[in-house]
Amino acid sequence: MSTRIAFLKGHGTENDFVIVPDADNAIELPPAAVAALCDRRAGIGGDGLLHVVRSAAHPDARHLAAEAEWFMDYRNGDGSVAEMCGNGVRVFARYLERAGLVGEGDVAVATRGGVKRVHIAKPTEDGAPGDITVAMGKAVLPGGDVTISVDEHQWPALNVNMGNPHAVAFVTDLAHAGRLLDPPPFSPATAYPHGVNVEFVVDRGPRHVAMRVYERGAGETRSCGTGACAVAVAAARRDGLDPAVTGTPVAYTVDVPGGRLVITERPDGEIEKTGPAVIVAEGEIDADWLAAAVAAA
Repeated sequence: MSTRIAFLKGHGTENDFVIVPDADNAIELPPAAVAALCDRRAGIGGDGLLHVVRSAAHPDARHLAAEAEWFMDYRNGDGSVAEMCGNGVRVFARYLERAGLVGEGDVAVATRGGVKRVHIAKPTEDGAPGDITVAMGKAVLPGGDVTISVDEHQWPALNVNMGNPHAVAFVTDLAHAGRLLDPPPFSPATAYPHGVNVEFVVDRGPRHVAMRVYERGAGETRSCGTGACAVAVAAARRDGLDPAVTGTPVAYTVDVPGGRLVITERPDGEIEKTGPAVIVAEGEIDADWLAAAVAAA
């Protein structure tokens, strides 16, 4: 292997990622290596890592190769494996476009949460990259009463699964979520055996909300794509606008600390998420440094 490894850095509404192109799945990325790369002081820095692999070359995606050429082998910032990352898919697609591997229009991306359909819009009139829309699949509402706690505050939360678990709590002030340095406690303890992403939500106007999020394995982030979808689903149910009942698509604008997303849920349950994706840098990782960081972990 070369002593250097190519990488890029990108973000979607400031949910940022280290991108490692590796079409043949030849680069070993154990959890300690991912954590070192995502370290904001000693590494490149990111909420997570996008390992770009051909589906046929990865054991977790070979069964999807006929539907999607490229697999987003997504890792959280602590090195743990995750099923999906909504903002990550947009940045992943932007990388494929930049690298000349796909063009504008429709693209299929394999993830551990299934194949995601992506649409890359044309550049705007002023030349800025067009927004990217991701078909996020359908939300599952497992039911069950869940409570989220922060300091003296407690809120009921809606259990929403978007390929990964979310607990959505509507609050009166986003500051009540605290500093979100640690996972917010939830009850019952059996509700999320593998941890949960927690969204705190306030209203900004008709079909317009704002959120903060604690992502399992990453801490508080500037944005969470699957979280924004979960929030829109929860808001629609709260507002009596379930598209399956009304027969009409419903769209919510969701403000995240890093920007703005538009989430549309259709009567058949399919959810689309639209927002920006930006590549900000590219370079090389020193493989000797990475090996030393892994050895020291």
